[in-house]
Amino acid sequence: MKIFVTGGTGFIGRYTTELLSTTNHQIKLLIRKTSNVSSLKKPNVEFVEGDLTDRRSLLAGMIDCDSVIDIAGHYTLWEPDKSIYRKVNVEGTRNVMECALESGIKKIVHISTAGIFGKPADFPFNEKSQVGPVRESEYFRTKYEGDKIVWDLYEKKGLPVVFIYPVCVIGPGDSKASGRYLKDIINKKLPGTVFKKRTFTFVCVRDVALAIVRALEKPGNIGEKYLVGNYRCTWKELNTLLSEVSGVPLPKIEFPESLTLMNAYLLTGLANLIKKPPLWNMSVDQMKVMRMGFSVDGTKAEKELGIQYTPIKEVLKEVVDSIGKN
Repeated sequence: MKIFVTGGTGFIGRYTTELLSTTNHQIKLLIRKTSNVSSLKKPNVEFVEGDLTDRRSLLAGMIDCDSVIDIAGHYTLWEPDKSIYRKVNVEGTRNVMECALESGIKKIVHISTAGIFGKPADFPFNEKSQVGPVRESEYFRTKYEGDKIVWDLYEKKGLPVVFIYPVCVIGPGDSKASGRYLKDIINKKLPGTVFKKRTFTFVCVRDVALAIVRALEKPGNIGEKYLVGNYRCTWKELNTLLSEVSGVPLPKIEFPESLTLMNAYLLTGLANLIKKPPLWNMSVDQMKVMRMGFSVDGTKAEKELGIQYTPIKEVLKEVVDSIGKN
């Protein structure tokens, strides 16, 4: 199979590309001029320069390809210019899907996020759950809007797509929100902990990469949705486990929710003025997402894609070891 991959140099993307490079598939990887691809130079990996906003580069990359794995997206929980979210997560997604239709692609695996579900009434929620009315970050809101475009193209134009919805992805090499949070606790950079009773669901990045490849290779699953991740715990439970694995004591202060959000608004307001990320990454979007939480049932991916979720303690040990080597 010849596969065009977007977002293959990001956190989930690198693990997915590295896994694909061990198969007999041929990979065409969309990259920017500034992308670091040294670890991805493999005999069956070809690089195509461009980005989601450049339809010509997308069409060029899809030439002679059977399939597309669409991982690219703008995932942050604060930006000085919020227009980047719509540019990438909405219009960029539209470009990929329309170019795939134009190119006659036979199958697309579109990687989204469990965050597009908001907070459904079901606890835990699954692929059949009705989405909640509110998404607590601009990232989730624009990913949801992009997904509606994809779903509309599937229903009205026969777009051959499969959806992957990872929960909170963790593992070595993560420079985004969840990775920074774990690193800051390990390095004793946080003044306190927050939202101790709120439940989140976590998954190892390798499990997500395997689910993506299995979803691509599985026949007869066009139109299917897969939530990926199944380890549910409170933030306090996660923090305690991380402390046990790392040997690093947790901050003694546990901030109340009202004070946490008040500080987030103040720090985000300052960040917007000076155009630098909020102190302690305490953006309003990140705090609202942590407060809302996610309780997800990811057993469908286990059953249909044949994956086994990595124990959370094992993943945290790998994160701790990787930070210790930096």
